[in-house]
Amino acid sequence: MADPATTPSAAASRRPLLAFAGLSASYFAHIGFFNPYLPLWLQSLGLPIFTISLLTSVQSFTRVFAPYAWGTLSDRTGERVKLLRISAAVAMAASLGLWWSGGHWWIALVLLVMFTHTSSMMSLTEAALAHLVAGDWGRYGRIRLCGSAGFLVTVFLAGAWFDRFGMGHFPGWALVTLGLVLFATLRLPDHREPVAARGGVHEPVGPVLQRPVVRWFFASLFFHVTAHFAIYGFFSLYLDSIGYDKAAIGALWALSVAAEVAWFGLQGRVVRRLRMPQWLLLCGVAAVLRLGLTAGLGQWVWALVLGQMLHALSFAAHHTTCIAMVTEHFPGRLRGRGQALFTVIGYGLGGVLGMLAGGAVAQQMGYVVMFWAATALAVIGSLCAWRAKVEEGRA
Repeated sequence: MADPATTPSAAASRRPLLAFAGLSASYFAHIGFFNPYLPLWLQSLGLPIFTISLLTSVQSFTRVFAPYAWGTLSDRTGERVKLLRISAAVAMAASLGLWWSGGHWWIALVLLVMFTHTSSMMSLTEAALAHLVAGDWGRYGRIRLCGSAGFLVTVFLAGAWFDRFGMGHFPGWALVTLGLVLFATLRLPDHREPVAARGGVHEPVGPVLQRPVVRWFFASLFFHVTAHFAIYGFFSLYLDSIGYDKAAIGALWALSVAAEVAWFGLQGRVVRRLRMPQWLLLCGVAAVLRLGLTAGLGQWVWALVLGQMLHALSFAAHHTTCIAMVTEHFPGRLRGRGQALFTVIGYGLGGVLGMLAGGAVAQQMGYVVMFWAATALAVIGSLCAWRAKVEEGRA
């Protein structure tokens, strides 16, 4: 008798998952080099810290409007895959502008076009993927694990490359990695929602946002992610300022992603042991510890190692928890807008505030004070997560 796992139908059912795994790997391979080293590239161009924070905040600024606009469009048309391909193609073309030294205003324009399209990709992908895995967070974890592996490879290789050859090759890395993203989108199945599903009555999102558990969830998300932009935007600059070389910086980033890989590999066995609001609170506490260690013990490598290992909870588990809660509260034709709200509130509004306020505080009072401020924001996020847990128990 044939093994069901090897039948043609089983193989066919795996193809979409493999395609999404490839997209996850290539997208996060791009993020793995771009986000950690963009501040260092901008620094190599001679730009001051606050200007660097303004330019790196462009990504967060686009996440205020782009994901919800693309998510609404995808909900109305059902063309998530086509929109992913368009986003990848335009972002790759825009990256060519990084080769021209037109000053910080030109860089801002190039990043605006790039990020308007790449910022939409994860909400579109998560909406399609959440539907595909249908609540099987073990399968979801294995696909996201591929993304973590892609991030791990490029953050380590790019760190070693830039340490040896300098930051001048940054635009080339952007072009190649976005080319891989475009290729991965072309491998996705040409799936669209049925015409009948797209022709129904437009479902309003307002009633969902009136639920107390949803409001406290989004409040927790906002403060949690705002706090983490101290890591995303300034961790590399902070380490560079206290004497770590680029290879060591890349290794510490790689360690955090190794912890992320471990979580995504194990989450199918552990995530069901707690309710999602309980996980939200646990992840908030981990964020407080991580940021506190970074702020107070940055000169101690072992403290940074422990802090980066907490990435497994403060980011990876938190991400899965958020996707699960959004999927639960924004089902069906609300899915695209729900995932977009997750990106807008957390990585859009939270990102803009985290980058701009973080840059201002770092320039005036130093990185250590900035990381302590981020720790305080993580405490507020944890308190909001506790309220979400309480409201979930009342519902």
